[in-house]
Amino acid sequence: MSSFSRTVGSQVYRFDDLKTVLACASSRRSGDELAGIAAQSEEERVAARMVLADLPLKTFLAEAVIPYETDDVTRLIIDTHDAAAFAPVASLTVGGLRDWLLSYTADTVALRNVAPGLTPEMIAAVTKVMRNQDLVSVAAKCEVVTAFRSTIGQKGPAVQPATAQSSHR
Repeated sequence: MSSFSRTVGSQVYRFDDLKTVLACASSRRSGDELAGIAAQSEEERVAARMVLADLPLKTFLAEAVIPYETDDVTRLIIDTHDAAAFAPVASLTVGGLRDWLLSYTADTVALRNVAPGLTPEMIAAVTKVMRNQDLVSVAAKCEVVTAFRSTIGQKGPAVQPATAQSSHR
């Protein structure tokens, strides 16, 4: 079990488990407050984000947010995890993953290759330590192309295939 604590100023913030760290690191939301899972202060929110930033990514494989034994989705995620795809980022912390995602090394191909090795919880954690500008920068590197009557997702203007253009006449 990992130690989830951080000192901010003179206050020590302790979090019981990974689920609590993730909940407290989230942006302020009234629903989280009503559910009693939100950080009690902005300082506690910052402390939770600092804990997340220093957390090794491997922690998310060792300590499931929802117990493996009781959740089919968790079992599916863990059982189908692609260790080879995870290998290039396996030594990183959540903050290190953020830095890697923002680096020139993490281009469209690199992101596509590492994606099967990242769990939803890893992605959620890294987004909690990123600014909106960071999220936009990383999203700009992603390319998801779909094609039916036009091509959506490619850089540049959408181009209609010749067959689709001729059918509209």
